[in-house]
Amino acid sequence: MKPRVRFAPSPTGALHIGGARTALFNWLFARHHGGVFILRIEDTDLERSTKEFEQSILDGMRWLGMDWDEGPFYQTQRMDLYREHVQKLLDEGKAYPCTCTPEELEAKRAQALAEGRKPKYDGTCRNRPAQPGKPAAIRFRAPVEGSVSFHDICRGTITFENRELDDLIIARSDGSPTYNFTVVVDDVTMAITHVIRGDDHINNTPRQVLLYEALGYPVPEFAHLPMIHGSDRKKLSKRHGAASVTEYREMGYLPEAVVNYLARLGWSCGDREIFSRDELIKAFDLSAVGSAPSIFDFEKLGWVNAQHMAKNTDDEIAAMTEPFLKAMSLDAGDRAYAARALATERERARNFKELAEISAFYFRDVIEIDPKATEKWLRGDNAKRLDTIKNRLALQDDWSEQALAKLFESALSEFGCKMLELAQPVRVSLTGSTASPGIYEVLSILGKERALKRIEAALQSVR
Repeated sequence: MKPRVRFAPSPTGALHIGGARTALFNWLFARHHGGVFILRIEDTDLERSTKEFEQSILDGMRWLGMDWDEGPFYQTQRMDLYREHVQKLLDEGKAYPCTCTPEELEAKRAQALAEGRKPKYDGTCRNRPAQPGKPAAIRFRAPVEGSVSFHDICRGTITFENRELDDLIIARSDGSPTYNFTVVVDDVTMAITHVIRGDDHINNTPRQVLLYEALGYPVPEFAHLPMIHGSDRKKLSKRHGAASVTEYREMGYLPEAVVNYLARLGWSCGDREIFSRDELIKAFDLSAVGSAPSIFDFEKLGWVNAQHMAKNTDDEIAAMTEPFLKAMSLDAGDRAYAARALATERERARNFKELAEISAFYFRDVIEIDPKATEKWLRGDNAKRLDTIKNRLALQDDWSEQALAKLFESALSEFGCKMLELAQPVRVSLTGSTASPGIYEVLSILGKERALKRIEAALQSVR
């Protein structure tokens, strides 16, 4: 039997890294086993759910390449199905109406805490005669003795004592179903075979197992994934830079790199770090997912992204960097020029936004020079050498790197100075900075007209 798995986000927020990792592990498991990946939108929180968040989730999944085979299904369109299952439990005596008011429940909770007891429902309405006309929630009649166990693919057998559980509300007094109940009904009616989700759901699982059994449905297999923590070993949040998946696209990361990095958060595969999408599908194994929290490391993500960027040609790099240059109001329309320029900086960049930023000098009409660099490299003897080299460059017809190197070598012997004393004033005037790719390379790419114009502007700024 082919496995059927699902990803079930709530559109109360964008798709974040933790959710994306959960979706990815479900997707990889389905693709590895030739199974079915289902997308379900849990949109019953009408106050917080928005179409904008839903679209963000869909966009994020599409960007990461996680295609779904069925869905998206919406819980708000399945209310009749939930009501049918609530009624089934009522008819079989496996559920009962509870007329306890919120105030009464809070008083019971406070008393239990004051007496050092677990604040669970005390079963007041469990055997009370029905009270027609009085607002009532519907509670599941949970067993009070014995235990409930389930096998977790990542953690082995997990057991809960039934006395630790209480009679779960499965429908509120307004008739709306609750999370734990809708999840069970959805999973069984969608024939889900494996529930792969974050380990923050472990405490929900025994209640859900009891509901599966009460409804007479087979219990799926479970795999609870370790949480993702920040560098401080605390739950990943916005303070750690946790962003929506689409923000990683805007930061210039490749989707295949983000997928690669997320796959290795909690899943082990020897010492290997870099995988293509097809290699991940082939190698993925849920039993190799650990139980310890994973640490999200931006530096590691940057390294993984750089490894994937290295697989692209210079032309591909130019095409993918162009939007980030445009966002800086820089024109990268000359693709051949852009490809050649970006090729000199690509090994230093971890993403396309960073590549655009460190390569921006190639595309600016006016260069802003660092004041400290001006003081150190564009005054006195340095300015005189720069003016002389400018004049020699103006007479140079061959603008190849080899010819430019010979010109500089000739000037060095004549000036009797070090290469640094000649190259740095030129570099600063061309790039605005004291760090850049090789000076001959920069000169050759910028071209004669652009290079001479920049050198002259630098000299004018100190005259």
